Amino acid sequence: MKDKKNNSSDKKKSFTKKPTNKRGDFKKRPPRQAPLPKVDDGKIRLNKFLANAGICSRREADVLIQTGVVEVNGKIITEMGFKVADTDKIVCGGETLRHEKKVYLLMNKPKGFVSSLNDPYNRRNVVELLGKLKQSVIPVDPLGKDATGVLFLTNDEELVKRLIHPKQHIKKIYQIATSTNVSKTHLQQLINGVDLENGLTKMQEATHVGDGENKKLIGVEIHSSKNNIVKKMFEHLGYEVSKLDRVYYAGLTKKNLARGQWRFLTEEEVNLLKMSTLNVKI
Repeated sequence: MKDKKNNSSDKKKSFTKKPTNKRGDFKKRPPRQAPLPKVDDGKIRLNKFLANAGICSRREADVLIQTGVVEVNGKIITEMGFKVADTDKIVCGGETLRHEKKVYLLMNKPKGFVSSLNDPYNRRNVVELLGKLKQSVIPVDPLGKDATGVLFLTNDEELVKRLIHPKQHIKKIYQIATSTNVSKTHLQQLINGVDLENGLTKMQEATHVGDGENKKLIGVEIHSSKNNIVKKMFEHLGYEVSKLDRVYYAGLTKKNLARGQWRFLTEEEVNLLKMSTLNVKI
């Protein structure tokens, strides 16, 4: 009988207890943290590099790779999906192809310059302000001719596609001046949404700037990437926009940057931009 009692007590002792605190309450396990997204390493697929170099289309590049006429660092590559870096030497059909260094620029756009690359009226363009920059860059989320402020330009086509993707929600802040006072009712309507030709568009915030009777200066936050959307929304409500200045774009500001001047982004700024776009697959 003693042996049976001992066996039963041993079995009870063998059970593992859940961890508790001093009061005897069960401890809650800390929530698992989601892994941080990886920052883009800058490599691109070989077929895309060939297409970007103007050799052929991506589909034609796949054929060239499979036939063994493309070399990377002296080695023939036939593997589909192979990625190359800026430092790799790439030869196609005996011709060495040049890499274009990726550049990321921030400009404080002045008034009187268009920022669209396809201007039918041949007006002065912001690219004139870049001087002897060797790379051809694309203005992302371009500003109108009379608009001013933060303008991001780059030749990183992958990043451009991510920034302007319809599912992307890039934070932008503007200061608007109108010819007449803007009512609180219309400010709320901007937040609730304005129905334009391309659908309903909402602002995240719209407020009067400063106190007093002057209600013509408005601060707005919007995440839409629709072209010239801020001005269109105000005009739809019957207001004439006399000034439109973008003061913030995706974490970038015009601090210490005079009107008409530009600078290269820091490595940290570039990484933050890329990190902010990883939520959208393209």
